[in-house]
Amino acid sequence: MPLPAHIAMIGTPMVDHVLPSLEIIRELVARGHRVTYANADHVAELVTDTGAELVRLTSTLPAAAGDWPQDPIAAASLFLDEAMAVLPQLHAAYDESPADLYLYDIGAYAGRALAEAQGRGLVQLSPTHVAWEGAQEEMGAAFAGLPGGPAHRERFAAWLARCGAVTTNVEEFTGRPPRVLALIPRAMQPHADRVDTEAVTFVGPCCGTGEKQSGWKRPAGAEKVLLVSLGGSAYPGQREIYGQCVAAFADLPGWHVVLQTGGGSDPAKKGERIPPNFEVLPWVPPLTILEQVDAWVTHTGMGSSSEGLYAGVPMIAVPHGADQCLYADRLVELGVARRIDTADVTAAALRTALMELIGDSQVAARSAWLWAEVRTEGGTRRAVDLIEEQLVEEPVG
Repeated sequence: MPLPAHIAMIGTPMVDHVLPSLEIIRELVARGHRVTYANADHVAELVTDTGAELVRLTSTLPAAAGDWPQDPIAAASLFLDEAMAVLPQLHAAYDESPADLYLYDIGAYAGRALAEAQGRGLVQLSPTHVAWEGAQEEMGAAFAGLPGGPAHRERFAAWLARCGAVTTNVEEFTGRPPRVLALIPRAMQPHADRVDTEAVTFVGPCCGTGEKQSGWKRPAGAEKVLLVSLGGSAYPGQREIYGQCVAAFADLPGWHVVLQTGGGSDPAKKGERIPPNFEVLPWVPPLTILEQVDAWVTHTGMGSSSEGLYAGVPMIAVPHGADQCLYADRLVELGVARRIDTADVTAAALRTALMELIGDSQVAARSAWLWAEVRTEGGTRRAVDLIEEQLVEEPVG
């Protein structure tokens, strides 16, 4: 086991990028390492709850407001602007006392630039898909064909040339880190057979005893339990989906329904009738509830999709956004979900999807097989072991 070290995590101020790695941070602290975590104020409580020391950054991303551009070049430019704004702040925080090892989120380009400039080891923590052989070339060609694409690449290359990074090729810098821990199941990765396994390890969802437990217990008399949880942030149409779930599952014989609400979308507070077989709870990360239910209505973010596989729960996928549609389709391909687009959500469609999932023995078999596969990937303990291996390869001090 390596000596206690200073490990720095360079994050992206987006909750869905922070949550997946929090148990890794907590476990590193528990093993005696000094962990600093550079991120913005609006995720500070999540960070400090792990025991890590917050290094406050001023971010330029609209993460708190959620006002993201739909144009891919405009979105990519925001992350480049963030790197340019954050890197000087990181140098101010870490140049006099560099970390022994840097961890960085897939969207935190400044983390890699800092580590390379200081000649320190680095590990990327990816809460989403990683690049596969040929992906960066394909994406580069696609970006080059978009208005503003070549100019964006030139601006990125110019920043790499002056920021102190050793890796100055844009595609290599963004898509081929020397070491990656993918915090998703391998089953969710496109072209997994083309991923460089020398650089990338799929450790799956990283859960742990440090997670805040919901305290929820499955009702003793419930024959079946359904969770309806569409994430902690409200979005247009979410309340209508809740309403259709109430219509679909009210008084469904033998079923107890747990409705998790977030972002001020609690139907009870709106004066709406809640059926007697429904239980309304505020949104919290649903894993401890998931492990006690029989099916789940979910928006299929990557974190939710991964947790559904980790818990072995069949899913009714109601995706919101392009990425979630991609993940929902993958779950359908894996044989553990039915997809209903938000425009097509009706009580009848929801009820039919639930009956199909529960009545299909193949769904149960696939869910159980994937549950076993995801558990063998190792999660938090394996991720931290691999991080400590990097400390051995890059000796402390």
